Amino acid sequence: MSLHRLESLARTALPEMTDDLRALVELETPSRDKELLNAGLAAVEEWTRRRLGPPDASRRYEGGPHGDMLELLYPGTLPATVLMLCHYDTVWPAGTLSEWPFRVTDDGLASGPGVFDMKCGLVQAVWALRLLRELDLPRPAVRLFLNGDEEIGSPASRPHIERLSEDVTATLVCEAAAGSEGALKTARKGVGMFEVTVDGVEAHAGLDPERGASAVHALAELVTRIAALGSPEHGTTVNVGVISGGTQGNVVAGHARCAVDVRIAEPAEAARIDAALAGLRPSDPRAEATVTGGWNRPPMVPGPASRLLFKQAQAIAADLGWTAGETAVGGASDGNFVAALGRPVLDGLGAVGDGAHARHEHVRLDQVPTRTALLAGLLAACGMAQPYE
Repeated sequence: MSLHRLESLARTALPEMTDDLRALVELETPSRDKELLNAGLAAVEEWTRRRLGPPDASRRYEGGPHGDMLELLYPGTLPATVLMLCHYDTVWPAGTLSEWPFRVTDDGLASGPGVFDMKCGLVQAVWALRLLRELDLPRPAVRLFLNGDEEIGSPASRPHIERLSEDVTATLVCEAAAGSEGALKTARKGVGMFEVTVDGVEAHAGLDPERGASAVHALAELVTRIAALGSPEHGTTVNVGVISGGTQGNVVAGHARCAVDVRIAEPAEAARIDAALAGLRPSDPRAEATVTGGWNRPPMVPGPASRLLFKQAQAIAADLGWTAGETAVGGASDGNFVAALGRPVLDGLGAVGDGAHARHEHVRLDQVPTRTALLAGLLAACGMAQPYE
């Protein structure tokens, strides 16, 4: 198989791919806007069918209040199936596009809401399969899974991802690459999202403060304990990101709460954090703390099968004339679910750029053909053997 033919064809197709990217970015798909998500998924499905033709099988899954999911199965010429994960939702609210439209700069950067995370990855996924088909190269069957709730933790799509990854050779995640060199993501931290609520006793702050038990004061005491749960040597970070409480300055607060974000690199850390949060007690016995929430995603720890998959990607990149690096990142993705089940998965196969969830979000268009060729080559390699078991 000529990887350079793939890359050359991708470079020829770059104007079309850029037009596709523009069209997808101009579909506003905020994670919590069901109406826009429905419209966005319909448009993405129509575009996918236009680029790849009708799939062998198509199934839409209801997401309830969250974005629906779409599974498309495209046939291959090899006796293997590969799952590709792409989410179509973004963190950007409706109306963002009017003040920040898609644009391409003179130095070849494409910017716009969701362009890097991860609509460019979706474009590359579809075009990788299209290139293999145009060149009539050996390829596996591809199960393309599109979900609209990734940015809020994939509450509806997780069971489908776990089920669909069970009988495939490998799972390829088209989330953005890392850093200016476009490193692949072989490890991610697990994420816990908790809320600590304190109920105290309200009282007049001037007339009889001793009759009150301030929930705000108690929570402030607990926040220092919560923050101290971080463990840099184990890759565990703890962030108290939002605090609220009380009603007025002259009232001893009867209620307070805080949101806690926990990231862990080691699975064993989850039990330690759980035990510590469950044991939170204010020093004033009249105040009571309650912890809700839980673990949204387990850590993505690469097993032997995933290591082999990365090595294969490295070899393909070397054939294309560049070095594929790897990195571990603090953010999570749907790849975490697959890795936790011990199945081969590789992440960060999408765009090269910067600015996820930020106003400087952009992708490097000159890297799109190269990354698309890498993805196409990896698809073909996954279909030619079963090396990741």
